[in-house]
Amino acid sequence: MSFRNFVACLLLLLCGHIAVAQKTTAIVHANVVNVVTGKIDADQTILIDSSRITAVGSFKKVKVPADATVMDASGKFIMPGMIDAHIHFFQSGGLYTRPDGLNLGAVYSYEKDQQWINDNIDGLMARYLACGITTVVDVGGPFSNYSIRAKVNSNPKAPNAWVTGPLISTYQPPNLDKKDPPIVKVNSAEEARELVKKQLPYQPDFIKIWYIVFPGQKAETNLPIVKAAIGEAHSNGLKVAVHATEYETAKLAVQAGADILVHSVDDKVLDEEMLNLLRSKQVVYIPTMIVAQNYSRTFSQQFNFTAHDFRYADPFMLGSLMDLQHIDKAKISFDYKKMRSRFSIPSKEDSTMASNLKLVQQKGALVVTGTDAGNIGTHHASSYYAELLVMKNAGLSNWEIIKAATINAAKGFGKDKDYGSIEKGKIADLILLDKDPGSDLTILSNINRVIHRGQILEPAKLLPSSPEILAQQQLNAYNARDIEAFLEPYSDSVELYSFPDKLMSKGKDEMRKGYEEMFQQVKELHCEVTKRIVQGNTVIDHETVSGFGPKPVKAIAIYKIEKGKIAKVYFIQ
Repeated sequence: MSFRNFVACLLLLLCGHIAVAQKTTAIVHANVVNVVTGKIDADQTILIDSSRITAVGSFKKVKVPADATVMDASGKFIMPGMIDAHIHFFQSGGLYTRPDGLNLGAVYSYEKDQQWINDNIDGLMARYLACGITTVVDVGGPFSNYSIRAKVNSNPKAPNAWVTGPLISTYQPPNLDKKDPPIVKVNSAEEARELVKKQLPYQPDFIKIWYIVFPGQKAETNLPIVKAAIGEAHSNGLKVAVHATEYETAKLAVQAGADILVHSVDDKVLDEEMLNLLRSKQVVYIPTMIVAQNYSRTFSQQFNFTAHDFRYADPFMLGSLMDLQHIDKAKISFDYKKMRSRFSIPSKEDSTMASNLKLVQQKGALVVTGTDAGNIGTHHASSYYAELLVMKNAGLSNWEIIKAATINAAKGFGKDKDYGSIEKGKIADLILLDKDPGSDLTILSNINRVIHRGQILEPAKLLPSSPEILAQQQLNAYNARDIEAFLEPYSDSVELYSFPDKLMSKGKDEMRKGYEEMFQQVKELHCEVTKRIVQGNTVIDHETVSGFGPKPVKAIAIYKIEKGKIAKVYFIQ
């Protein structure tokens, strides 16, 4: 036997030994959130071997192997991992990520935004897991989506990814990547079929159509393209998702065979004919309730950031949204203050979407939760919880929302054999909760543990952490004038100095007194970091602060980080 063959045989033996030696994980005394029956199954045992569930049942009936690793879930609740059924890898969620809608290339190039995503994809995906989202669905992007899927699906600290490639579109937006475009305009039925065929070697999970109709255009004009793409996809065993936000385009798409509507209809309340069509064809309805409003909030700088956003959103992308307050006005095509009178929050469309979501749910069509994360202002991972709350405000019950976030999504994308519920044979994607989400949906903002592909993970340990992240988190909260979020990155015994050694205050309580009053009184407070230097556990920010008078104040803040918190700050003016 050659040395190479000997090594190969040895590796096979070792792999076999590892597989045999792997222990069962047993979760005992759990209250299982049964999304199939809509009930809580008390005192249950869940056995997990490798990445799959091998048994679920009463603690009295399911025998736990003697060598199993046991997790006692007494008093806890276990539900399936959640699914965000509408995200985009090619979008960062920051201010510069959609130059077709807001082109700020003179300030920060689109190429930099795309490179940032490439460099930070692991961190973004870890944030999803920390939020209890164990699967994401990318509903359209460049061909590089497929390589990202491979990377994500092989990463134990990233959610499962179901993806498609370029959107088959009736419109070509400007300023996006031209080498590997996320959206491709087709001009005929044949071109539509060819773009579907071009994706087949990459094994897409489904196909996506961008059905855009402009004022004065008839929806029927591009219907042959839609029908051709749907027909080609279906002939290859693939479901078809369609972007169609108007009543007419949505109706035509469903009649043509669309399996999934990736947005709400927002221009008209759905009539009985359309509702019956959705139900009879079991079309998936993904409402994406918050994405449009997040654009309005960003363009008018009227944010409603929550503690959940400050904790789980990427802090650099969240911070970028407030850049409109200091970017040279000559480089922006609008005045964000004037936009406040243009945008109504909530808008008429928001009300229509809420009404339609309730009607679709009542009719019995398949409602599925998705955020459209990656768009400007709709953060990866953290936006999901906000979406759930808006669905609740629209009139859905907690159980309806839980199903929309789990089993409905798996069914809608044809993945319910492996995902979406806690059943024998399925992938062990679970979340451990301290309360019953059927009674208190807010518990979904505070996940105790995540079990992903059988691996038990602590959410706090999944979140990226660094001195620069801490500095950015407090900066974001400062600009949002949120005192609780501002103090969160600081040590309880934090010391503030006037450089070099004059102590100004000590402890969070003293710090709160000074900053809370400032946040309340200075309504236009804004800090721009013009230069940042990171040296080990020290972050040095050169800052320009506006809001105190006609001229901004320039200063330098030096942040010293100890034990994962900001322990000392030195100010130089």
